[in-house]
Amino acid sequence: MPENKRNTSSSLIEMAGDIVSAYVSNNSIPPSELAKLICCVHDAVTEITGGASTNAPAEIDGKATPAQIRDSITPDALISFIDGNPYRSLKRHLTAHGLDPRSYRERYGLPSDYPMVAQGYSEERSQIAKAISLGIPRPLPGHRRTSTSGRKTGRNGVSSR
Repeated sequence: MPENKRNTSSSLIEMAGDIVSAYVSNNSIPPSELAKLICCVHDAVTEITGGASTNAPAEIDGKATPAQIRDSITPDALISFIDGNPYRSLKRHLTAHGLDPRSYRERYGLPSDYPMVAQGYSEERSQIAKAISLGIPRPLPGHRRTSTSGRKTGRNGVSSR
């Protein structure tokens, strides 16, 4: 390993150690979480200084396998093939990465019926819409209803003949 890279790597480790040390001296954390904290701080310092994170999820290159596609669909979230994070709706996430649903499906070899919204989230939104009566046609104020014969009806629903 070149001397410059070794110094950079050791300085990042030293910097991460200083940050964790300062944090732990002012906050109590369980000992079992200490290793995770050190790893997260080191990854953050590495990313900030322009290096690649050691635990960064790799973007899937090429087409997703059928098993990956099945595993990416859960009732509460869809797992993104771009960054591996769960999302209730992929549309905003895809837009942030310069994609639309069609190009995302093509890029990862997903079927045309691959969902863009998690099933649980869709059902939740549907229940909210039904609760506030969205999608139910209402008569316009001042207009009379028409009977099935096409005649105008009065206030009590009886035709005026």
